[in-house]
Amino acid sequence: MIVLAIDTSTDAVSVAVNNSKQLLAGAHVTSDRRHAELLAPMIENVCAQADIAMREIDVVAVDIGPGLFTGMRVGIASAKSIAQVLDVPIIGVSSLDILARSVSTTDRVVLSTIDARRGELYWSMYRNDVGPSIEVKPPRVGQISDCIVDVVDRGQAALIVGNGALRYRAQISESLETTGLSIEWASEQLAQPSAAVLALIAAELALHEQWQTATELQALYLRQADAEINWQTRVNS
Repeated sequence: MIVLAIDTSTDAVSVAVNNSKQLLAGAHVTSDRRHAELLAPMIENVCAQADIAMREIDVVAVDIGPGLFTGMRVGIASAKSIAQVLDVPIIGVSSLDILARSVSTTDRVVLSTIDARRGELYWSMYRNDVGPSIEVKPPRVGQISDCIVDVVDRGQAALIVGNGALRYRAQISESLETTGLSIEWASEQLAQPSAAVLALIAAELALHEQWQTATELQALYLRQADAEINWQTRVNS
């Protein structure tokens, strides 16, 4: 089974192809908001590297967020279009799930974070000690202090991953310093969701036919876009 994976939820564009057993090809480029410009040629190049024709793709996988609204929409729209043209199913995976899966097996609770801008984070928590990541705290969006409260309430040594944690690392470290909780930081190389990891997750889900049609797939936004927030602020002021 050939899986094409697309990830554009952060400030990077990531594409990968696997055959359910191994990664065949992949690419990851920091985009500086050039997601729409980069994605199509990256898909073409990755498929060429994998020696896979588009018609051979069996499943399309896409990061459904949370993350940057513009990037998410580019990736999801492209994934839906490809799935519809090829008449194949689509699998959506949360960016937070992808980050959690990217870290190795650990007894620590895994805190996945995505920078939500405006001084906020998207986050959720997982167990990685008994096989593939198991969600123990559903995705949320809020202030750094809200995230700290969740970590402290969990009361467990934590492994923190994602670009949200990196951006606010000093603030998070200072807030947790007095709690006595042991904190470990994942590599900066894992700060953004990877299409290679997404493809691995999607291949596992596809084996159990845990997929959707393109029309059924929905993005995981958690909050309004900044433009909508700014508009409402002006209207209400």
